[in-house]
Amino acid sequence: MHETICPHCKKAFTIDEAGYADILKQVRDNDFEKQLHERLELAEKEKRNAVELATTKVTSEFEKAAANRKAEIQGLEAKVASFEVVKKLAITEAVNAVEKERNELKSGLAQARLEMQLAEKSLKDKYETQIKDRDDSIERLRDMKARLSTKMVGETLEQHCAIEFNRIRAMAFPNAAFDKDNDARAGSKGDYIFRDSDEADTEIISIMFEMKNENDETATKKKNEDFLKELDKDRNEKNCEYAVLVSLLEPDSELYNSGIVDVSHRYRKMYVVRPQFFIPIISLLRNAALNSLKYKKELALVKEQNIDITNFGNKLQEFKTDFARNYELASKKFKTAIEEIDKTIDHLQKTKDALLGSENNLRLANSKADDLSVKKLTRDNPTMAAKFAELKSDKAAHRR
Repeated sequence: MHETICPHCKKAFTIDEAGYADILKQVRDNDFEKQLHERLELAEKEKRNAVELATTKVTSEFEKAAANRKAEIQGLEAKVASFEVVKKLAITEAVNAVEKERNELKSGLAQARLEMQLAEKSLKDKYETQIKDRDDSIERLRDMKARLSTKMVGETLEQHCAIEFNRIRAMAFPNAAFDKDNDARAGSKGDYIFRDSDEADTEIISIMFEMKNENDETATKKKNEDFLKELDKDRNEKNCEYAVLVSLLEPDSELYNSGIVDVSHRYRKMYVVRPQFFIPIISLLRNAALNSLKYKKELALVKEQNIDITNFGNKLQEFKTDFARNYELASKKFKTAIEEIDKTIDHLQKTKDALLGSENNLRLANSKADDLSVKKLTRDNPTMAAKFAELKSDKAAHRR
């Protein structure tokens, strides 16, 4: 047994080994708990301090890193701002260029659209006009065909053309002739010949006309082309510059219904027209001929000058021949004249010598003449003396 004193009441008490062990255990447990509690508090305090220190360190490092990051961000922001300015400027320039190009493209597109619209309108108007003209031509042809077929005015195609021409002859063609071709000596003839001249009676133009309507068809000749060769023959025989076939044949042909058809690739200066183009073809060819008239006149003048030059050359040759002949005769006469002159010179020389030889006689005669006086002349001559006295008396009376 062990005696143990209570630390609080100071009383001794006895405790066996088991109790002691139990108390000791309690003491140990209490002490351990206390120590453990203290150590836990210390550990907790150290933990808090470490956490605070770590937190402070981390916070410092974080703040430092944040400051650095902020500086980097500010630098990056400055760079970004500068880049944004450059980007905005580049974008602005690019946008301006794109907008300018877009505006130019829009303007060009608008201009192109306007031009295209105008071209389309012009083309549309042109074709509408052509269609209208064709429709009018078809209508006129139909009307002409009806009038010709039903003899509404009792005229043939030839008569129709003659009437149309005579209707405007006085105003448009005052100097022109439009007459029937009645000369069939070569075996064929045209229908009408048109000739026009200027005031000087210089021919401006000549046209051989052939008129064909549907009634003129034969078993072998049904197309316009069938009559061109004979028309060209008639034109050449009658010395006409142009040839025109006025035709109603092939009424459904788009070629001949389109207007004036030039067939000069087959026969020179030849045309095929519908009746409504009869007067226009005359006007067109005549106006073209008027423009070339001055060249014809110049050509005629050149030909006339060539004739004058030929005549001049002939006259010059004739003059040379006559001159040569006259020169030969004159040369002979000149030689004879020279001989006569030589003889005359010899004679004159002799005369000169004789005159020089008589100079002394002349001098003596002159001296005698100088010595001659009225007194000497009237000496021993009473008649002359009386005459001189009378003359002297008259002169004196005249002076008074």
